[in-house]
Amino acid sequence: MKIIERIKNSLIIQILLGMLLGCIFTVAFPEFTPLAETLGDLFIRALKSIAPILILLLVASAIANQQTNQQPKVRPIFFLYLAGTLAAAFLSVGMSFLAPVEVHLMDGLPSSNAPEGIRAVFVSILFKLVDNPINALIEGNYLGLIVWGVGLGLTLRHSTDSTKRIFLDISGCITQIVHFVIHLAPLGVFGLTVQTLSSSGFNGLLGHLHLLSLLMVTMAIFALIVNPLLVFIMTKQNPYPLLFFCLRESGIPAFFTRSSTANIPINIKICETLGLDKETYSVSIPLGAAMNTAGAAITVSILTLSAVHTLGIQVDFFSAVLLAIVSALCACGASGVAGGSLLLIPLAASLFGINNEVAMNIVAIGFMIGILQDAVETAVNSSTDVFYTAAILNRKSNKVSQEQPASET
Repeated sequence: MKIIERIKNSLIIQILLGMLLGCIFTVAFPEFTPLAETLGDLFIRALKSIAPILILLLVASAIANQQTNQQPKVRPIFFLYLAGTLAAAFLSVGMSFLAPVEVHLMDGLPSSNAPEGIRAVFVSILFKLVDNPINALIEGNYLGLIVWGVGLGLTLRHSTDSTKRIFLDISGCITQIVHFVIHLAPLGVFGLTVQTLSSSGFNGLLGHLHLLSLLMVTMAIFALIVNPLLVFIMTKQNPYPLLFFCLRESGIPAFFTRSSTANIPINIKICETLGLDKETYSVSIPLGAAMNTAGAAITVSILTLSAVHTLGIQVDFFSAVLLAIVSALCACGASGVAGGSLLLIPLAASLFGINNEVAMNIVAIGFMIGILQDAVETAVNSSTDVFYTAAILNRKSNKVSQEQPASET
């Protein structure tokens, strides 16, 4: 009975069971895999449909109801987002030169509408910031929703208390719907596991294990060494108990959803569980999903340099630094889209005179290893959002241990 009770109260155990059952189901009942895959698609769609509304209302409500004598600690969290993404880009460039990877380039791939230059990326970001709010909700433009949420919140601060209360109540109702969707995660993971194994398995990874290994090692170094170091510098406290807690509670769900924005409700629930300041995490978590993209910076840098090494192009120090900066600044364009970071590779490759056809060969290879690459990338990005937020808001975060009940998230 204790085991059943433990399973019932632990969302993480339920997710792991869903993954195990998905593996068994794929082997035992391959003819029914399309039905199981539907569960995964429904779960992702449910999270993505509720996330835009949640972001808009939470940001607007948090700013509107903020007390004039309280200042949320968003600035240091924002600084960590930028510092972490830039550090990840430089780390990946260094790792690529320490362990250079060459890949087999394929021929005859179709062209893509990837960005053609740095200017195109920045123009796209500016257009997203001033997007119509209705269109931003429909298209899932989270940068635009954050801008509108901040604007509405600042405007509503001058409204009556009853108006502010209405927004707060609506935000609470949306949050309850989110909690219901989160508890469907085990079924969603079951469907996503079946979908992954039935479509690709691991055969597509065998030819590019070296490249995949470099990506995984680099992301592990960032998550387990660079991230804790940045937090230690900011807080002067042991970051590892909180780090392992965030990797378990946020990283595992993000690994399966492969979307930082779809994992926003889970991260918000984790912040609520930790008792953090809602006025701050209501802003910092959606902001992190849009801007804290260290995993994407790693992917873009390493895959780009794999093309550089394959073609025998000589890279000087300043070109390597430029690649790291461009990867870090432009990685936010990949947020919220599974595999979205791969579309930034042609932009980074253009810095070295690599044409679009060769760049799209690298993109194709990226999709071949994307089963694990994108899942780990999203797990790093999403867990870092809540890790940075909790570390800044709770300077005694070292008290959070792995004994924290997983069922609370």
